[in-house]
Amino acid sequence: MKLLVYGINYYPELTGIGKYTGEMCEWLAAKEHDVEVITAMPYYPEWQVHPSYRGKRWFTETIKGVKVHRCPFFVPQEVSGKSRMLHELSFFLSSFVFWFRAFFKKYDAVICIYPPLCIGLLPVFYKWLYHCPLIFHIQDLQVDAARDLQIIKNQKLLRLFEHVEKFYLQQSTVITTISKGMRAKVIKKGFMGRKVKLFPNWVNTEKLQPIQQKKEWFKSIYGYAPHQKVILYSGNIGEKQGLDTVVDVAATLQTQQNNDIQFLIVGEGNAKKRLMSLVEEKQLHNIRFAPLVPSEELANLLNMADLHLVLQKKGATDLVMPSKLGNILSCGGVALIASEKESFLRKLSEEYQFGINAEPEDSSSLQSTIELYFSLQNSYYAQHARNYALQFLHIDPIIHAFEGMINHLVNDISIKAPIAKGQRVKTYERRVDIKIR
Repeated sequence: MKLLVYGINYYPELTGIGKYTGEMCEWLAAKEHDVEVITAMPYYPEWQVHPSYRGKRWFTETIKGVKVHRCPFFVPQEVSGKSRMLHELSFFLSSFVFWFRAFFKKYDAVICIYPPLCIGLLPVFYKWLYHCPLIFHIQDLQVDAARDLQIIKNQKLLRLFEHVEKFYLQQSTVITTISKGMRAKVIKKGFMGRKVKLFPNWVNTEKLQPIQQKKEWFKSIYGYAPHQKVILYSGNIGEKQGLDTVVDVAATLQTQQNNDIQFLIVGEGNAKKRLMSLVEEKQLHNIRFAPLVPSEELANLLNMADLHLVLQKKGATDLVMPSKLGNILSCGGVALIASEKESFLRKLSEEYQFGINAEPEDSSSLQSTIELYFSLQNSYYAQHARNYALQFLHIDPIIHAFEGMINHLVNDISIKAPIAKGQRVKTYERRVDIKIR
């Protein structure tokens, strides 16, 4: 198949959407599919264009068999709602250069990676022109997050964004999401369940394995004593994660002269400078920051930690699915999940017993949960974590099912996918009902 993928994030970004889009495209290319990507310069999560890409304009490179078309765009130094919209719009406008060429080519299918919000317009036009399948893959419910977390308060603007998003969803042949909770939210927007498929993020369970026998050595590399309990947060350091509660807990433990519990925050993001200033202001010695590690060192970092933080703010229920969780579970790590009780993430951890739970944005709940866990001293959760990763998160069956779905769509050239409930649906020959676990 000849596939076109359109998204703002791509490899060599180490975390988030870019990581998964890159691995998906490389997997498909390895299966001898012809894959092209229209994307931006790598910039996430540092919010700075990577050094080797700075100063470049439009160009094409080939990475592991994938033809990657890079576009220059605006990356703000300070990320706000307004600057982020300009950032995303600049990519949309810049990508016209490669889309102009794409409109003279015939692809078997187009895969659109959402967000940002502006991402869907050109793929929809392409679908209309060539009558090919359009797969709209949702990694983050951006408009819902802007509303529920009050990132955007202008109600007229929010309604406009909701209409734009719904238009993309209606025009898509198939919508895919990364969690059951996100899938349920999309269905509630008025879309039939058979149109909305589950395409979860994955993990390389061979590269990321438990290495508990080297835990003390890994700790020494990071400057920790063997007896110290290291609590790790690794990933995007943004406002949606609610990391202020970690600073509050660290301050309380330092006041209590509890030096056995140490916090390590690894990553980049728009909240990192503010959090570092807060830690310095409080003169905390039990919380440290470190940059992202290369992928080949990730297993060592994750195996060094005694407990892993997966935090969400109130109101963020099922708007995103933390991608870091799969890596944690694959290494047999125990996740401390702070999310709302009705969230899919919390229900999942309780059902499969791979982690412990605390209330979101509640420092006292976070501290008591940490202290209770370390008082138990058992490997029950770690065993369940590794088992869950092996059973549900291995990359091959997940992308193989996705590949199979695209094959069905491409082969069924007469399909007219159903759109929103209550709308008249045109006749089509065969319904696509592909299950992706």
